[in-house]
Amino acid sequence: MCGIVGYIGHREAYPIILNGLKRLEYRGYDSAGIALFDGNDIKLSKTKGKVDDLEKRVSKEISTNGTLGIGHTRWATHGVPNDVNSHPHYSNSGDLVIIHNGIIENYEALKKELLKRGYTFTSDTDTEVLVNLIEDIKKSNNVRLGKAVQIALNQVVGAYAIAVFDKTKPNEIVVARLGSPLAIGVGEDEFFIASDATPFIEFTNNAIYLEDEEMAVVRRHKDVKIRKIKDDSLVSPYIQELQLNLEQIEKGGYEHFMLKEIFEQPNAIKDTYRGRLLSKEAIIKMAGVEDNMKMFLNANRIIIVACGTSWHAGLVAEYIFEDLARIPVEVEYASEFRYRNPVINKNDIVIAISQSGETADTLAAIKLAKSQGAFVFGVCNVVGSSIARETNAGAYTHAGPEIGVASTKAFTTQITVLTLIALRLARAKGTMSSSDFRRHLIELEMIPDKVTQALKSDSYVKTVAEIYKDAKNFLYLGRGYNFPVALEGALKLKEISYIHAEGYPAAEMKHGPIALIDENMPIVVIATNKGHYEKIVSNIEEIKARKGKIIGIVTKGDKSVKKLADHVIEVPETIESLTPLLTTIPLQLLSYYIAVMLDKNVDQPRNLAKSVTVE
Repeated sequence: MCGIVGYIGHREAYPIILNGLKRLEYRGYDSAGIALFDGNDIKLSKTKGKVDDLEKRVSKEISTNGTLGIGHTRWATHGVPNDVNSHPHYSNSGDLVIIHNGIIENYEALKKELLKRGYTFTSDTDTEVLVNLIEDIKKSNNVRLGKAVQIALNQVVGAYAIAVFDKTKPNEIVVARLGSPLAIGVGEDEFFIASDATPFIEFTNNAIYLEDEEMAVVRRHKDVKIRKIKDDSLVSPYIQELQLNLEQIEKGGYEHFMLKEIFEQPNAIKDTYRGRLLSKEAIIKMAGVEDNMKMFLNANRIIIVACGTSWHAGLVAEYIFEDLARIPVEVEYASEFRYRNPVINKNDIVIAISQSGETADTLAAIKLAKSQGAFVFGVCNVVGSSIARETNAGAYTHAGPEIGVASTKAFTTQITVLTLIALRLARAKGTMSSSDFRRHLIELEMIPDKVTQALKSDSYVKTVAEIYKDAKNFLYLGRGYNFPVALEGALKLKEISYIHAEGYPAAEMKHGPIALIDENMPIVVIATNKGHYEKIVSNIEEIKARKGKIIGIVTKGDKSVKKLADHVIEVPETIESLTPLLTTIPLQLLSYYIAVMLDKNVDQPRNLAKSVTVE
């Protein structure tokens, strides 16, 4: 949540910062602001609303000259979304200006102390407390800005990524992080600061990712200096070469990023298994698994921790691991896992799943598991992310940047990685025959082409969306491997169209939800010809008897459901464990088209953020 952008160098800062804020809109926000140093003073403009609103306000309020500046998109935590609470924030003297992502949990105690010392506050934010704390320490201790920031951060409790500068010394920006991501782009005699690399990718492909409890001083004409916040020790900067290009973060002719990412899934899945899946040789090669095979084979159980869509991918993985590899699996919401005093043993493996690799609850669950001796394996998309660094081993999904807030290709690529792991363990444990193993590999290799076929339902799904776009409620039903897909389909509809939707195991319909069914209730039923097909056909007949409107997701060539359903969307046939990779496609398209028809902000739905980096 929130987006941070900064620049110091030889270019005009304003267009870089403004464009960077637009690139970070996917993170979710309710206000935006910018502060520029024009050579004499700080020029600041901020507003509730979108970056476009900020751009209009800047054109009326301030000059945009200057080669140093910071910008911010805020997702409200302390204080309602309004102009005053928007970032950046000044210190009382007006010398310091700060932007902040995160939460300072002890801000009230710090504020009381500062009030006693004569400081005043204009906003309701914890961030204004932090900038005044830094100013108070700088003055009372007669230290430079970097040292003042370090002392201040040793007094705060919470999470943060910050960028702060001092107009009396406008040749540096001080940045720091704990729990919220922060990257420094390294150019030729210029530096870029951002929550991720997207704001500066056209200027440099070299970046430094700060670790937790690190701060950096970024100065003109000098190398970046990084220190540990706790003990002031110097850290050698590690400059990474980014595997990212401008084309990947642009819409490429699609109306929305979400639609682009839905249609990227054939290539994304292929990129996920590329080099890992060798069907001709009947081999799966995954270094993170091979290097720790003994640990996996001796595991008493696997605990999967995740949030949102990643949690649904974990539920699919539970079926796959238990069915194919015969390893007991528990799937936990990371947010609950960390607070319920879970039983964790040294022979447990914890698999943490996160698209961004920065999810705060999942990171906290990882740290808890490691503290109790568990081996932690990460599955994430963003290279160099916090989860990738915090886990003992892991595997990247290689889905490419996912800009749309509602995850699509993250879900299918996570399932792909988890399927590869389960298959490799099944073969190693001897729970799967060589012929069955080879059959699974060949079928998985064919999935990208089958996803492409499933995407051809696009126009028909659009027709169905037009019929049901004004529905107030939806039910999604699935059995076995496709129960988590029902949950995911319902989540997608809720996220971007704001229509209430619930996912259920189809067999649970008679234990409550059947009371909701009438002629106004659309029910999406995932009814592929694998698994308990006859059972789910019976469920459909029960719905039909109560006049519910049935949208069936079926295997190509289906006849039984076609006779009962009001609408049928076909997907290609595959083996049961891989059906979620296909059945989720029409559900993504359905939610997308309903949201578009309702004129919703598909890529940036209200109240949501792509990466939830605070509780």
